[in-house]
Amino acid sequence: MNKTDLQKEWRQLASPWIAEMREGRNPARRGMLDPVAIRACGDVRGRQVLDCGCGEGRFSRMLLECGAAHVLGVDLCVPMIEAANQLAAGKDTYRVADVEDLSFLSDSSFDVAVSYLNQCDLPAFEANTREVFRVLKPGGRFVVVTVHPMRSADGPWMRTDGVKQHYILDRYFDEGARRWNMLGVDVTNIHRTLSTYIQAYRQAGFTIDEFIEPAPTAGNLTLFPELDDELRVPNFIVFVLGKPQRVSGPRA
Repeated sequence: MNKTDLQKEWRQLASPWIAEMREGRNPARRGMLDPVAIRACGDVRGRQVLDCGCGEGRFSRMLLECGAAHVLGVDLCVPMIEAANQLAAGKDTYRVADVEDLSFLSDSSFDVAVSYLNQCDLPAFEANTREVFRVLKPGGRFVVVTVHPMRSADGPWMRTDGVKQHYILDRYFDEGARRWNMLGVDVTNIHRTLSTYIQAYRQAGFTIDEFIEPAPTAGNLTLFPELDDELRVPNFIVFVLGKPQRVSGPRA
């Protein structure tokens, strides 16, 4: 995987993505992931928050609405950061930077960090994990929302006369890039096994405080009926990671 090529994909996606985030329906986020992610972040009132892979700033703005003192959004896609700055409210700032290298940030400078569907786009999510651990204060929290490994592996729905019968899971242990189309643009996600994620988080020094497989509520299914198959197969996973109060260093 070439990071330059990945950046090109997201520059191509930027315009339709910004429109979707600001004008579109986006049922997976609005109807399922947003409430789970907000709850997983805990009480952010008065907190310093880092949003890794912030895109056009939508979730950063949501965190401000929840009372965060300041949110720093970081993303490598220039058009996304430009769009985020257009709606910046004064307590949120946005920077073009690589979340795998946060060397411009001081140690122990954030209370909460978020990766909302970003680590699945990163060639080296382990580097992002280590950097977030460094910049979090002891007792800090890192919320990772990512594509469920069951769905990032290969395998479409098995259909009969167009009706979904069951989901096919294949190449689960074959980690690496997967190509798919989003909003008319071919993009790359990286598939990793569940054990790869968990081992990387533990080796960085994090505790795994909560493990969530989001599903739509009955109320949200009424608003977003297209989410009905989310009750059949998990599409996303949320890790709530903690930095211990007393840090002994990364695990071997």
